[in-house]
Amino acid sequence: MSFTREPVRHPMAVRHLTVARVAKLTPTLTRVTLIGEELAGFASDGPTDHVKVFFADPATGILTVPELTPDGIRRPESGTIVSRDYTPRAFRAATADSPDELDLDFVLHGTDGPASVWAANAATGDALVVAGPRGSRLVPSGIARAVLMADETALPALSRWLELLDPEVEITALVDVADASVPAYLSDELRLRADIVWLYRENGPDQLLAALRGLGPIDEETFVFGAGEASTLIPVRRYLRHELGLPSQQVALSGYWKRGVANLDHHAPLDPSDPD
Repeated sequence: MSFTREPVRHPMAVRHLTVARVAKLTPTLTRVTLIGEELAGFASDGPTDHVKVFFADPATGILTVPELTPDGIRRPESGTIVSRDYTPRAFRAATADSPDELDLDFVLHGTDGPASVWAANAATGDALVVAGPRGSRLVPSGIARAVLMADETALPALSRWLELLDPEVEITALVDVADASVPAYLSDELRLRADIVWLYRENGPDQLLAALRGLGPIDEETFVFGAGEASTLIPVRRYLRHELGLPSQQVALSGYWKRGVANLDHHAPLDPSDPD
């Protein structure tokens, strides 16, 4: 069967926004809600869309951002651009009682990165610059089942898959997280949408691949998505693509981050030794 995910293009935009509120979702996950006139026309239609969020250079404290010109995006002649990619968790268009609002969820991991530091200290009235998304890839149509894999960094994408897949699609989710504090991130409604297996890393490594193997055969009507730490997903990819022989269009795996690597390019091949 076809696993085509329709692409949708969006007008490019660099938006200067303001923090409206901050909510601690779990001990390690924080939601920042942004507002601003420049959110008008924001669109994000796919589960894996991403925006670029810009932060001040930790070395200088200076925020450098690209500019949108009639000829496209222009990079400033000086300054260091510090940015990270995030999946928009939710966008709510303005009503008579509230402005446009954009939710971004951040994983807090101490002082190891500019995004974590910013989110840990974010307060109402703070400024943040967000660019994109430049496009969306819609969920595949006509599938009977989806297997979704995620760690903390991919929980916004997992949530969007749960919301956007057709209600008739059977969903199994394997969620690889630090400990039992993380499941509170998902609403009761989303938990009921799928058969969710919570895998706690505090109980030992390599649980994700074992859980995936435990699902048994994956038929031709099942779409598989996974995102999170790249090294963890490489053996998962080898199992799906080589051992099970699933075609590339049936499997979408993305390394959102990698231990020991700053600002991993999630567009790069997950496994450089086997880049198909």
